[in-house]
Amino acid sequence: MKKDEKDVKPVRYAYSVTSALLLGGAAISLATGYPAGAQVAQNDDSHMARVVPRAGAPESFADLTAQLQPAVVNISTRQRIEVASNNANPFAGTPFEGLFGRRGGGQQQQEPQYREGQSLGSGFIISADGYVVTNNHVVSPTGRGTVEEITVIMPDGTEYNAELVGTDAQSDLAVLKISGNGSFPFVEFGDSRQARPGDWVVAIGNPFGLGGTVTSGIISAIQRVTGQGGAYDRYIQTDASINRGNSGGPLFDMQGNVIGINNAIFSPSGGSVGIGFAIPAEIAAPIVQQLRDGVEIERGYLGVQLQPVTDDLADSLGISQNRGEFIQSVQPGEPADQAGIRAGDIVTKIDGKDITPDQTLSFLVANIRPGSSIPVELIRDGQTRRVNVTVGKRPSEEELRQQQQFDSDAEEEGSMEPGDNEVIEQKLGLQMLPLTAQIARQLGVDADTQGLVIAGVDQNSDAARKNLQRGDIILTANYRPVTTLEELENTIRSAQNENREAVLLRIQRRGRPPAYVAVRLR
Repeated sequence: MKKDEKDVKPVRYAYSVTSALLLGGAAISLATGYPAGAQVAQNDDSHMARVVPRAGAPESFADLTAQLQPAVVNISTRQRIEVASNNANPFAGTPFEGLFGRRGGGQQQQEPQYREGQSLGSGFIISADGYVVTNNHVVSPTGRGTVEEITVIMPDGTEYNAELVGTDAQSDLAVLKISGNGSFPFVEFGDSRQARPGDWVVAIGNPFGLGGTVTSGIISAIQRVTGQGGAYDRYIQTDASINRGNSGGPLFDMQGNVIGINNAIFSPSGGSVGIGFAIPAEIAAPIVQQLRDGVEIERGYLGVQLQPVTDDLADSLGISQNRGEFIQSVQPGEPADQAGIRAGDIVTKIDGKDITPDQTLSFLVANIRPGSSIPVELIRDGQTRRVNVTVGKRPSEEELRQQQQFDSDAEEEGSMEPGDNEVIEQKLGLQMLPLTAQIARQLGVDADTQGLVIAGVDQNSDAARKNLQRGDIILTANYRPVTTLEELENTIRSAQNENREAVLLRIQRRGRPPAYVAVRLR
């Protein structure tokens, strides 16, 4: 990576705007001399009491900046990155390949080529003996690269070679160690659970390689779920200016405590638009301590794929919106499967805690000790059920990727002529036909698979907007198996009679596990 390049990690939103990981975090909150309280004005009994804040902003953040800035550092890495050779044999793979590139009768071997790259970020010292916290992506290799050197640069320009103590990709945290004469200035973690929207914060870091930059703002939201998924999709949102290069630095409250570690921005342009995200201290501090102590980090695991309960999904099931999370699939043999949890269940509560958009199932499970036996409350076929599950240990990221691999190389053969069913086509925008053994072979599914095949999709339908395609197999509709056009038609009529505006279809696509899709009726 070139010197001026920065790592970028997208935060995925429904409206497809990119959010960039900040190389180095640096938000630091500065305390002022003003009391934290507020005046309460009592009116007559006919009016509610009003909370009136003190007028004006703090006079200056300079004193607290001067106290905290010595502990905020810049971090750079030197990397050796393998690049594709530009001297590859242009006749490779042709009958003429052997006529070129030979020396002394043997095939010339292409030597790998490398270039040097750098990454820049921020961090902060948490102990007098030189432990430094930053983001994992600040000190991780780029592409096919190898990190050869990590340098910590103090505010006065002093440089130290850093030892990588430990990293955790899932939480995007890393701990370094530097050694020097005397005691290092350091800062401490605070209690992010006490943070409230509207509290002042200040950021100090290394945006775009400009060290020692200070910005201030307020906490815009707490427990912000960005939609990118994962066990730690839960952030403090701030409008303090955070840019690329700020990743890994501290976000301080007004008492000078670290309440967050800057991690990502939401931005259509790559620069600050006033929406930055910090990993809360309540999540980061225990992980940092484990990395520092060399303790293996174990997270809970159920072995399910999830999706939120959307409006369409709620309408198809006849349940209230924003309640629980929907189980798209269950990994065979994993804890959820062993406990009897099925695809199509809606988990509403786990270990006594409600599943909400701000308190996701992934977040709650990740923070449960593996081996714990906990109750799970779910909805199945409109009925509330309760099961006990023994939480497993989350596999590594590589193991999870291997579980998700599938073979999609096979080509479809033959053709499928659309069926003719007026109700299905009018209400769902789908042309269907029964699944025969011959079509099953063409689609690459087991011969005993039962269902209906989509032969055509009206591009103006909700089914098209939900990405249903020709060749998809409908296994069930509102949890009822559908093997004939009449069965699907009856399910549609039943949904209309119950005043439901959508139908829940279970879709099998070649090479992928079955998935539920709620399709609105027309």
